[in-house]
Amino acid sequence: MSQPRPLKLAHALALVVSSMVGTGVFTTAGLMLGALGSPRLVLATWAATGVLALAGAAVYAELGAMMPRAGGEYVYLSRAFHPVLGFLSGFVALVVGFAAPVAAGALAFGDYLRALAPGVPARGAAFALVGVTTALHARDVRRAGGAQAAVTGLVVVVIVVFVAAALASGRADWSRLVAAPAAGHTGPGALAVSLVLAAYSYFGWNGAAYVAGELRDPHRTLPRALVGGAALVTALYVALNAVFLAAAPAPALTGQVEIAHVAARALFGPRGAAALTALVALALAGSVSALSMTGPRVVQAMSEDRVFFPALARLNARGAPTRAVVLQGALAAVGVATAAFEPLLVYAGFTLSLSAAVTVAGAFVLRRREPDAPRPHLALAWPWSGLAFLALSAFMTVFAIRERPRESLAGLATLVVGGLVWSVWRRRR
Repeated sequence: MSQPRPLKLAHALALVVSSMVGTGVFTTAGLMLGALGSPRLVLATWAATGVLALAGAAVYAELGAMMPRAGGEYVYLSRAFHPVLGFLSGFVALVVGFAAPVAAGALAFGDYLRALAPGVPARGAAFALVGVTTALHARDVRRAGGAQAAVTGLVVVVIVVFVAAALASGRADWSRLVAAPAAGHTGPGALAVSLVLAAYSYFGWNGAAYVAGELRDPHRTLPRALVGGAALVTALYVALNAVFLAAAPAPALTGQVEIAHVAARALFGPRGAAALTALVALALAGSVSALSMTGPRVVQAMSEDRVFFPALARLNARGAPTRAVVLQGALAAVGVATAAFEPLLVYAGFTLSLSAAVTVAGAFVLRRREPDAPRPHLALAWPWSGLAFLALSAFMTVFAIRERPRESLAGLATLVVGGLVWSVWRRRR
């Protein structure tokens, strides 16, 4: 009996957009401004990372149409290289790609919710969000996908309205975007760290690949969702950050995690800040929900192939991998209890960039080794899209290790732990 495919293009697009629009875009521009010292360099970094996301989405579209089953990188790397690399990517996705961002997004949601209602405990709200989204996605695929599409549409509309209102207000000083860099900044190390932070904000461009096995007509739907979602979010990110950086002088924004709140207050006063805070909370909830839906599909695929606990592959009557969803929710809850914000972002951004780069390299391997394999969709601008992704990823990796050795080593340590888990599992088999 074939697996049901209840998700349409709208659901897949919603997953991509809501997986991307989350913690990073509302929190990292101030940190990047502290590293680069120039609004124009920050904006250029957002644009460059958008190109990186589009290049990656183009390659993933080919791989996903070629192998339309749930699991994402786990599926692609197992075929291109070896099952051990597939397992490592799945292990990284479980711990770093989904559980850690769910925790970070939930913590940020709690902070923004507390700004709206000071009596609400931030960490308690974070735990509640993880619990609600886990319960939603553990129950029903179709209804969860519909709710995801509705929330994503609302978030996109409100972001567009906010940018339009900022343009109409006349209070933004656009000359701030072309100010010269402050003394003592720039350099490849600062740029690499900023790219890692921005790359974390863009992650989710591959979100639909994780539910390819549940998409209707995945050969057409998946490429459209990946490339279309990445292009839409790139435009939203560049426009939104241009507004943030033009709203207030650079010193007022530098180092601010809640840069969206600072910018909205400068443009629209306290009421405007409250309205944007509500938007951010909504976007974070949508992002946590999307990650709670896509992440467990990696565990499901690994378990179906019996490289992880087979019980985690079981679906309930409504097609949801309940046990895999609950496992990720439990790991995210641990993250909520232990997370530190900025190091968590650098750690996740570095590790996920490395995993995505190896996956794109796998596309080159498959093109060479399996030239006649069916490819319902070919990567746009091949091979330049793949080469551009690999070149920028290599730059980020080398200089991130030099500038942030602790977080980078933690990412490499995660891979080592994954290798040990694989070794133990294989011996048991």
